[in-house]
Amino acid sequence: MLLAAALGVVIAGCTITPPPRPVVSTPAAALNSATLDQYRDAVARRIIERNPSYVLRGTPQAMLRSLVVVSFTVDRNGRVVESSVYRTNGDDEAESTALATLRRAAPLPQPPGRLLNGRGQLELFEDWLFNDDGKFQLRELASPQAQTID
Repeated sequence: MLLAAALGVVIAGCTITPPPRPVVSTPAAALNSATLDQYRDAVARRIIERNPSYVLRGTPQAMLRSLVVVSFTVDRNGRVVESSVYRTNGDDEAESTALATLRRAAPLPQPPGRLLNGRGQLELFEDWLFNDDGKFQLRELASPQAQTID
């Protein structure tokens, strides 16, 4: 009985500390991916905002006139330091329009610092989707294409 009482005193003096909760954190790659998606959206919106007369409103046609992929590099201040046509179907007018509308949108929003490379720059790609009338949508913000050819 005395042993039981002594054991009870020892147990009563102990505190039970629950194990720490695991720290749930978003991996850096996921944060950068979300941040990159947000930045790409902001860039696309700036291009559209600065070039309203070139923007296609509504549904892109089923068979696009042209798809122009532009590669461009933005510095920490949002300046476009380099741009070039990365892929195209050879439509010179569409290529010129894509590059010109990117230039008119500059300076672009400042990219988040964590996305910059060692030179303080970020390389991006965007697709310009052209209808026959020469108006475009950017893939980042594009409406679904028509399903039938009119």
